[in-house]
Amino acid sequence: MLDRVKRDPVRQVAPARSAFSLRHWLRKLHLWLGLSLGTVFALIALSGSVLALQGPLLRALHPELAAHTLPTPAQEAAVLERIAREWSPQGLRSADFPDTELPVWQLYFNGGVRRYLDPASGELLLTRTPGNDVLLALRDWHTHLLAGHAGETWLGVLGWFSLFLLVSGVVLWWPGRGRVMAHLKPHAQPPVRRWLSWHRSLGALSLPVVLLVTLTGTLMCYHAGTRQALQGLFGDRPEPPQPAAIALRQDPIDWPTVLAAARQALPDAALGRLSLPSERDGRVTLRVRMPGEWNPTGRSTLWIDPYQARVLGVSDAMRADTGVQVNNAIYPLHAGTTGPLWRTLVVVSGLLPPFFLATGFLFWRARTRRRAEAETLSSPRP
Repeated sequence: MLDRVKRDPVRQVAPARSAFSLRHWLRKLHLWLGLSLGTVFALIALSGSVLALQGPLLRALHPELAAHTLPTPAQEAAVLERIAREWSPQGLRSADFPDTELPVWQLYFNGGVRRYLDPASGELLLTRTPGNDVLLALRDWHTHLLAGHAGETWLGVLGWFSLFLLVSGVVLWWPGRGRVMAHLKPHAQPPVRRWLSWHRSLGALSLPVVLLVTLTGTLMCYHAGTRQALQGLFGDRPEPPQPAAIALRQDPIDWPTVLAAARQALPDAALGRLSLPSERDGRVTLRVRMPGEWNPTGRSTLWIDPYQARVLGVSDAMRADTGVQVNNAIYPLHAGTTGPLWRTLVVVSGLLPPFFLATGFLFWRARTRRRAEAETLSSPRP
């Protein structure tokens, strides 16, 4: 057995000076960060895989949300009038228009509460909260670690450590010129080599996708800073200021005319998310999706004076400078909303960190056991 240990390159003893080398400490840091923070990273990634499929899962869990046809413009206007009258006083933040993915109105409230209305009549169909809905609870975990703003801050820190784990793993795996294929080969035995080869090989092959999904998720924790950094990096021009806020008025809003003005301002856009007038701002703000945008809600924006049905300003995301467009692509790349193929890759990438955690742990346990056995056999008998 001692001869086999000596021949195994995984178990070979390096020169004494390597104990103090950078690679030696990098290996230890990768191991212990992987077994500790890597556990949280794996759970966050796993929840991300589920959330990438939340549209189909939501329709499967709540069939009452799927069996609807899209509303006519007249029905949209009537429902918006009802939403403004019934739900705005109850803390409504914004409302998503019905679309082919989810053909009902989706209303957002504080505390993560969401309500769903019939697309044609505005009748309440469903109320979801993080306390009664597993998908919303997973979303809260994935985006805030169940700890609000402080959780998002810690999530950003964890993201940088996770990026370090991914990069350091490839550095430790790197085989040198002409040996890549040999180092990608999986092994069945012995257990130490099996777990190590699976851990390293799949990690190296999947690095581009896992690294991109992890990086975009980390950057999303720093919304304003990421946008400013990308604008500076690509030399964007200063963004034009938003139209000035207007005073809230008690005048009735002619919703058919407001929606017609929005569609006339950007005829090719699909209406995405609407924010109603508030005490601080009497404008209606509309996020719309231009052809070619990846974000399902759209990043283009309309600001409207609802009392005069007058468009105050337009921001076409497809005409934005490079830095802004790159920033707008971060969420779709992370969430897998760019198309079925990328969504599949995002789902798979979320399953890999738990695999890396499991194989890394099994490798560490098998190596520890083998070292203990070797020390027992080599120790002098009394």
